[in-house]
Amino acid sequence: MSSLVVLVGNPRGGSRTHLAAVAAAEAVGRRIGYEAPPEVVDLSGIGPHLFTPGPSPTVEVALELVAGAQVLLVASPTYKATYTGLLKAFLDRLPGGALAGTVALPLLVMGSPRHALAVELHLRPVLVELGALVPTPGLALLEAEIPDLDRILADWTDRVAAQVAAALERRATA
Repeated sequence: MSSLVVLVGNPRGGSRTHLAAVAAAEAVGRRIGYEAPPEVVDLSGIGPHLFTPGPSPTVEVALELVAGAQVLLVASPTYKATYTGLLKAFLDRLPGGALAGTVALPLLVMGSPRHALAVELHLRPVLVELGALVPTPGLALLEAEIPDLDRILADWTDRVAAQVAAALERRATA
C-alpha cells in the first residue's frame, strides 16, 4: 500500500496543476510525518488509454495505486466551474467504495475566484461517493497565487495537517 499519492487530472503534462499538487502533497506529507515523496498519477500521460476499449495495464496500475493510497491528493484545473472530464473518466473507472479508508484532499487550480466553491461542491462529493474520508476543506488555488505557492501551502497545511493526522489515526484503529 502506498502512503501518499497525487492524482493530477490536467490533460496537459508539466502543468501548473501538477506543480501545485505535488508541492501540496509534499507539504502535507512533511507535516504528518511521511518521509517518502508522493507517488504521482498524472492523467496527461494515460489519458488516451482511458478511452480505448478493453482493459489497459497502464490504467489498471494507476487505479490500483490510487485505490491503495492512505492519503490521496486529487488535483485538477477548473474547467467550466468544475474538475476536468479526464479526471471524471478516471474516477468513473473506480468501483464504488474503492477509496474506503483513504484520506482524500481535493485541490482545484482556477483562473477566477468565482470558481472557489467548485472544490467543495463538485470535487469533494465525488471523492466521498467513492468512499474517501475528506476531513478538511479543499484547496482552491488561484493561478495568480502560484508564484506565492510556498506561503499559500504553509497556511493551508497549518489549517489541515492536524485533521489529516487525526483521520489517519482513526483509520489505523478502525
